[in-house]
Amino acid sequence: MARKKLKVTLLAYTKSPEKVVTAAIRQCYSAESGAKIIDKSSKKLTRRLIRQIISSGHTSTVEHASFTFAIEGVSRALTHQLVRHRIASYSQQSQRYVKFDKVDYILPPSIEANSKAKKVFETFIGESAKAYGKLIEMGVKAEDARFVLPNAAETKIVMTMNARALLNFLKERMCTRAQWEIRALANRMYEELLSVAPEIFQYAGPTCETEAICWQGKMHCGKKINRKKQPIEVRERG
Repeated sequence: MARKKLKVTLLAYTKSPEKVVTAAIRQCYSAESGAKIIDKSSKKLTRRLIRQIISSGHTSTVEHASFTFAIEGVSRALTHQLVRHRIASYSQQSQRYVKFDKVDYILPPSIEANSKAKKVFETFIGESAKAYGKLIEMGVKAEDARFVLPNAAETKIVMTMNARALLNFLKERMCTRAQWEIRALANRMYEELLSVAPEIFQYAGPTCETEAICWQGKMHCGKKINRKKQPIEVRERG
């Protein structure tokens, strides 16, 4: 068995995503077809229109851009959370059809920081892996042997989301209230998205940053924020 670390790869995305989104925005108010509009927008106009539709909340037009990620080095505990985001496509490594020679795992930082807890954790992972291997040797199908595998077991998944779903995902999962592992995933995805569609995703993140408000209520993290909402047009990301 081996400890695994997070790896995020942007496999594919809509060609010229911001041009496509801009064409969709303009199509709503233009007599011309999207095919003619798409190459007629300047960078300045693209920036203004995307900023306008995101600040207004009318983000259906950003659904026309989609992004596909290969994600590995994450736990089953993470993917149980991930699939709660409904508007997405998921293809996950199957514990039913894939037989594992060793059980790789994810180690939570809080356990790693405590030597005694780490020993308990790794002992359990080892026993789980042994039990799994013995069941396979006894002729038990992988789909049944997997019942002894823990939430910490490493998994791999391919995920596709459109830009609107991603903005919602990043709003929820970049928040400090999100569980540490999925927050790390959201931040890595955010970095990848900024590299290919900065005009769209510069506005991504928790509402304490994007709207100067926290929707967590009594569950807030305690961070002080400016309750006076700032217009999205002046917000910049470093």
